Amino acid sequence: MAQRPTLVALGLVIVLSACAAKTEGNNRDTMTQRQKDSVLGQSGIPGSQGVNSALKAADSVKARQAQTDSASNP
Repeated sequence: MAQRPTLVALGLVIVLSACAAKTEGNNRDTMTQRQKDSVLGQSGIPGSQGVNSALKAADSVKARQAQTDSASNP
């Protein structure tokens, strides 16, 4: 009979620890789409290198547009 309060206390600890807020790791809600894509591109899943290539292409286009815009402004 003495084990029953111990089991109840252990169960209570397990339930409370499961409800505790997790603050470790990345909060995906605060990450930008580019950051999410970068994480996906660095993962080892098949096709992830295509994401990296798309990010590089987008960077290249953005840099080219910035050069064009700065050349057209006096």
